[in-house]
Amino acid sequence: MPLKNDFYTYRILWSEEDREFIGLCAEFPSLSWLAKTQESALKGIRNVVAEVVKDMKETGEVIPHPIATKKYSGRISVRVTPDIHRNLAVQAAEEGLSINRIIIYLLNQWQVTSKLS
Repeated sequence: MPLKNDFYTYRILWSEEDREFIGLCAEFPSLSWLAKTQESALKGIRNVVAEVVKDMKETGEVIPHPIATKKYSGRISVRVTPDIHRNLAVQAAEEGLSINRIIIYLLNQWQVTSKLS
């Protein structure tokens, strides 16, 4: 049976500064693990998360829920400045789209760009 920490969001990146792979967990942004291989970095960060979760249980702390198991509605309420709102409205009108479609397009572009870097 999988443990709750098996469902956390792990990421392995190369650290040029450390010249090692770094293991990260999105739900625990203060934790990391350095290792010579990707596999060791993943194993290390998973072990650290398991230890932290165990300690949090023992001390009665609130344990973060895995992002992957959360239910999302697909609705996001965002506050922007009036200038940004106006600019989005103008861009949407010029392209014959709704502001919502423009924002979805821009978020998709940002997501693609951030994955490339």
